[in-house]
Amino acid sequence: MPDAQKPHPEMTGWRSRFLSAPDGLKLHFAETGDRLSPRLPVLCLPGLTRNAMDFEAIGNRIAAAQGRRVLAMDYRGRGLSDYDPDWKRYDLMVELDDLMAALTALGIERAIFLGTSRGGLLTMLTAIVRPQAIHAAILNDIGAVIEAQGLARIRGYVGKIPQPRSYEQGVMTLKQIFGAQFPEESEASWLAFSKRTWRDDKGTLVPRYDINLMRTLVDLDLEKPLPELWPQCDALKPAPLMVIRGENSDLFAQSTAEAMVARHSEGDFSQPARLHIAAKQGHAPLLEDEAASHAILDFLDMADPA
Repeated sequence: MPDAQKPHPEMTGWRSRFLSAPDGLKLHFAETGDRLSPRLPVLCLPGLTRNAMDFEAIGNRIAAAQGRRVLAMDYRGRGLSDYDPDWKRYDLMVELDDLMAALTALGIERAIFLGTSRGGLLTMLTAIVRPQAIHAAILNDIGAVIEAQGLARIRGYVGKIPQPRSYEQGVMTLKQIFGAQFPEESEASWLAFSKRTWRDDKGTLVPRYDINLMRTLVDLDLEKPLPELWPQCDALKPAPLMVIRGENSDLFAQSTAEAMVARHSEGDFSQPARLHIAAKQGHAPLLEDEAASHAILDFLDMADPA
């Protein structure tokens, strides 16, 4: 069972909850909104090295506008969850087991899933192993075809980013890595991104993830075509789907996004699908701008009306 709730140390208006993974490792969830709301909750799943803090802004918007319960997961080895002593268990199937156990412990039988990158992959896998849990899905810059150039870029920096001496220095580092994909972000946005990327550990800034995650990417053969995930995407057909793509994304092609939306609308059991392009953003859209917020809120209202 989850521990008693307490305020999240860094996310305004959010609470922290801890529970045990199937192997006993401690997992963290951030939660906001009304647990007793009659509207379906939104479950937010972050990217490979990311954490629950990425959903602070959009989660607060959803909770304030629609009164929904919103939860955001820290996978093992990220955020406030425990690090795994065996880096080989930083694996999608292990994380899927963690997620299934968490849904049961948190009392979530059905939800709207919002998955960024790796979180989108977990959403698709959930549609296969526990389809009744997904009422609707939002996939943020991820889909049936993953572009090798984007994955190569990610492999090039995971666990290898120089350790900054301050959050302001972290901004300069992040601009060097992501500036081409996010050319119009404000200084305030970059500083917030820096604070979501590193944490203060007794005066030293350290990553908010286990750098051993880099070891899971070493053996990827990016010279060969990556397996396509159309069957996994098709598992979401019974649910309303929203696809978000960063205009500058090198991981998720425009043609793939358009094909997913068209394919999702085919068949007797298909549900509506929407496509939103996050202008001037790359992988993965931050979901903090007004256009993205309005698009997500409108989709939630369509999928689960008040």
